[in-house]
Amino acid sequence: MNEEIENLLDREQFVLASIQKRALAFFIDEVLLSIIFIAIIWKYFVQATNIEQMIDLTNSFVLEYMALKIVYQTFFVALYGASIGKIVTKIKVIEIMTLEKPGIIVSFNRAVFRVISEMIFYLGFLWGVMNPSRQAWHDLTAKTLVIDA
Repeated sequence: MNEEIENLLDREQFVLASIQKRALAFFIDEVLLSIIFIAIIWKYFVQATNIEQMIDLTNSFVLEYMALKIVYQTFFVALYGASIGKIVTKIKVIEIMTLEKPGIIVSFNRAVFRVISEMIFYLGFLWGVMNPSRQAWHDLTAKTLVIDA
């Protein structure tokens, strides 16, 4: 682990969020966003007559779904320091420099790189699992940590 981050955690008595808590928070957020997304495109879904049309429909809204994810993550992390999944699992995001919840620009940066990590076979998340400070790509670019709340 980076010595600066290790000293920060010791000094402030912060505990990094476990991989299990982060994974559960991710799962909660994904289920919630999927439900919201299906509700938004429901009128198109009911017009589909077979599974292929449903798949085509879902694929045609992929950019909108990514935008929804970015808006969701940006809004909740900037406003509360945590998404709904993180609130439920009692973890939060902090900026390394300020030790406070990230501002709107940092939250947006984090949200965009989070979606990019998902698009590249979740490699950014795998990086976070192997990184001693548990920072995924989106945490590294935004200079954030996820800690127990």
